Amino acid sequence: MSGLVLKLGPKERVLINGAVIENGDRRSRITVLTSKANILRLRDAIHPDQANTPVRRACYLAQLLLSGEVEARPLWERLFGQVQTLSDILADPHSAALLAQAKSSISEQNAYACLKLLRQLLPLEAHLLAQAKQ
Repeated sequence: MSGLVLKLGPKERVLINGAVIENGDRRSRITVLTSKANILRLRDAIHPDQANTPVRRACYLAQLLLSGEVEARPLWERLFGQVQTLSDILADPHSAALLAQAKSSISEQNAYACLKLLRQLLPLEAHLLAQAKQ
């Protein structure tokens, strides 16, 4: 049987369906067999103060959906709007493909897949912002 394999370092924390789970003193592997489980590595989580760019804001919204601590419906709509705005701005073929897949993930209400796709845009965004400051 397949599933998502999480490889956790010592004392690493992960959020699974709203519950924070902390690994013990040794590295370990956990296989999550439940499809569409909401999973977020806390080391990868974006703090609200760090959601200060368009891609980071979209990632943060997807992350909120994964936490399960907010009303989902309006948040899905906000996330779709944010991804649509990014689609209007980032028109290169790679970004357009990632954003189209992110929209598809949103329509399937798969926040994990959407977040995974959006995170791939973070280096491009950082590069573009650095060029704009020059």
